[in-house]
Amino acid sequence: MSEPIPSFDLKRNYARVEEEIEEAVDKVLSSTQFIMGPEVQGFEREAAGYLETERAVSCASGTDALILALMALDLKAGDEVITTPFSFFATASCITRLGAKPVFADVEPKSYNISMDSVRDAVTPRTRAVIPVHLFGQMCKLEEAADFLAERNIAMVEDCAQAFAAHRRRGSGIVRAGTWGELGCFSFFPTKNLGAFGDAGMVASQSDTLADRVASLRVHGSPSSYFHGEVGINSRMDAIQAAILRVRLRHVETWTEERREAARRYGLLFAERGLLGHVSLPEETAGNRHTYHQYVVRVPRRDELQKFLAERGIASRVYYPLALHLQPCFSYLGYEKGALPVAEKLTEEVLALPMFPELTTEEQERVVAGIAEFFLA
Repeated sequence: MSEPIPSFDLKRNYARVEEEIEEAVDKVLSSTQFIMGPEVQGFEREAAGYLETERAVSCASGTDALILALMALDLKAGDEVITTPFSFFATASCITRLGAKPVFADVEPKSYNISMDSVRDAVTPRTRAVIPVHLFGQMCKLEEAADFLAERNIAMVEDCAQAFAAHRRRGSGIVRAGTWGELGCFSFFPTKNLGAFGDAGMVASQSDTLADRVASLRVHGSPSSYFHGEVGINSRMDAIQAAILRVRLRHVETWTEERREAARRYGLLFAERGLLGHVSLPEETAGNRHTYHQYVVRVPRRDELQKFLAERGIASRVYYPLALHLQPCFSYLGYEKGALPVAEKLTEEVLALPMFPELTTEEQERVVAGIAEFFLA
């Protein structure tokens, strides 16, 4: 039997940078500076340089990045924050943790990203912020709502947990994910395109004022030791994670292009097999650089197909099986099934196929052959 094909293979990726990682980690161990310090400061500088933003403030996780960003905006009970129902749970839970109310707007059927028309329709006098999620590796069409939101003094907090290295064209230039709105939030969970070897996160901003606030809030609201201007949280980055991220940041462009090439191969293979009438492929929105954190297709009989592939040693995942507005914990918001039809339809049809920089052509051929066997045999 052929070797199983994983949805993501961190071992292969680690092998490519093993010596660099070991050297970086040994340096931290020798320094005995394990929390914050020079390595973290170095990563923040390098990440800000890559993103072409004024500041990058590290923290302990992507979830904390979202919470810190909303705290920096002084979000309070009764405020409303518009976001997508088709995302990881933290996108909405960060809102409720501050006593505010999530308001969900429907998504686009091809990009899977939040619809800016739906965002505008959801705005009320109580709307304080919008959290667009750059899902699966490509940016939302932020320009379609940016002026509308700015005119109403509604902040934009970008959830870039899956979109490091993504960018979108604006005029004659590009804007990188996390640098368009007031604040951009990143996760460096190990499976991300830029991943640490544990939990880590970051908030980017063009505003020194907001960045300073986030930097204070992540250390208990203490801009200097033992003096607390406000109540913050404990969300500091480990120096070992920062050292690992500095190494991996040097390679993220190469790995991103390898993902894009794998996505191109998938498209060719599906077309060659005559599957385009059965499988809807992920679509790169015009003006975007899609980083393919996930390669997510839409298919009928999704659960049957997933089981069929698993029996043949091909891993796949469902992101996400239940939209956030229908999660039991958010029942108090009053959403009924059918309220956000596009997001609900996606939860029944999406399937993430294997995608990582080291994925081979032969493995992709096996994946597509398995899908062809399911639909065409």
